[in-house]
Amino acid sequence: MRALALCLIAAVAACGRNSAEGADKHVAVTDEKPVAVTGSAQEQEQARFDSERHPEKIVEALALRPGDRVADIGAGSGLLTIHLARAVAPNGRVVATDIDGTVLDLLSQRLDAAGLGSVVDRRVVSADTPGLEPASYDAILLAEVDHYFSDPAGWLRAAAGALKPGGRIVISNRGYHRAQTMAAAKKAGLVLKSESNPDSSRFIAVFVPENKP
Repeated sequence: MRALALCLIAAVAACGRNSAEGADKHVAVTDEKPVAVTGSAQEQEQARFDSERHPEKIVEALALRPGDRVADIGAGSGLLTIHLARAVAPNGRVVATDIDGTVLDLLSQRLDAAGLGSVVDRRVVSADTPGLEPASYDAILLAEVDHYFSDPAGWLRAAAGALKPGGRIVISNRGYHRAQTMAAAKKAGLVLKSESNPDSSRFIAVFVPENKP
């Protein structure tokens, strides 16, 4: 059990969405420590991520508007969070969660450099609980993270309780995780509202709770 927990922590904490270079998550499973980047290096990292991961498609699926409140689960160093912040600014909020405060420090650097730090709240959470307030979110995003949960259906069921009426859970992941995602969502009482493919290797699925309008 202790070995499993350590593996999960290492997987989620290893740079958040730092790796845009074919990582099997918005975090890379790597032994490297998160390294802060600034200036042109940070811009190049963001440009590479944006080119490979098509964050605009995720923002579109989330259907975010200025003033919305969205949770970014496993936000890491903020490569995707920055796009969510722009979508809900100036009076919306992004709650960026991760199990590692170190990568959330890097997220703050990225958002502050973009002038969006005031839009994002950082939150360190435990590995298998959403850590979100009930009935408070217009959308919850899981980008290449849901397959790391020990009980994906239980996590999604708990997260559904954090949605406002009309809220949605958006899951983006690689295609070979799709069957697991769909099975967990169905078990959690979620209904697939729409699905798209930003590229040939990934899917974006939008779910709503079956017992909410």
